[in-house]
Amino acid sequence: MDLARFFLGQHAATHAGDVYDGRTSRFDRLFGNLSESQMRTRPGPGLNSLVWLLWHMARTEDVAVNLVVAARPQVFDDAWAGRMNIARRDMGTGMTDAEVSELTARADVAAVRAYRSAVGTRTREVVGALAPAAWDGIVGLEDTARAAAAGAFGPNDLWIEGVGHPPWQAHPRGDQLGGTAIRHNAGHIGEAVTIRGLAGFSLGI
Repeated sequence: MDLARFFLGQHAATHAGDVYDGRTSRFDRLFGNLSESQMRTRPGPGLNSLVWLLWHMARTEDVAVNLVVAARPQVFDDAWAGRMNIARRDMGTGMTDAEVSELTARADVAAVRAYRSAVGTRTREVVGALAPAAWDGIVGLEDTARAAAAGAFGPNDLWIEGVGHPPWQAHPRGDQLGGTAIRHNAGHIGEAVTIRGLAGFSLGI
């Protein structure tokens, strides 16, 4: 099995079925069949909402895959800010509690769902076109600088310090793809399971 095929198999599990082959996925079970009110629920102090998680996962994958790895425009640039009713361009890392509440209240839930699917579809296109040798290419300053110039890093991104944005540098592009489009998504999907449980939106498992 080659790297692209392996990646696409793992990536599919973190997205809705419309991103790959239309089958109902575990992701669909987790985020589907919920009302807008349920998607906006924050079941405790300092906890995120499900719609915020969808937006944050999508923004992170969009920035990392398109701006950093592929050096191409992000999906977000295609008028998604207006469609989602979310003006901010960053990925949401370091947002304050009040900012999370504000975004949760104003976001167009259906548009956030559509944006995340568009990002997932684009990721699969990027990976499908990536030359085998490119997986070992190293992410450098020019790559993270593109993301910084696009406003992807918010003012409270404490995990990113200095001009060089070291956490996203000096790693192979394949690791960047796996880290943001698979591992990062999987971590927040686990968070979503917890939020559903605390909010009383049982998954029936």
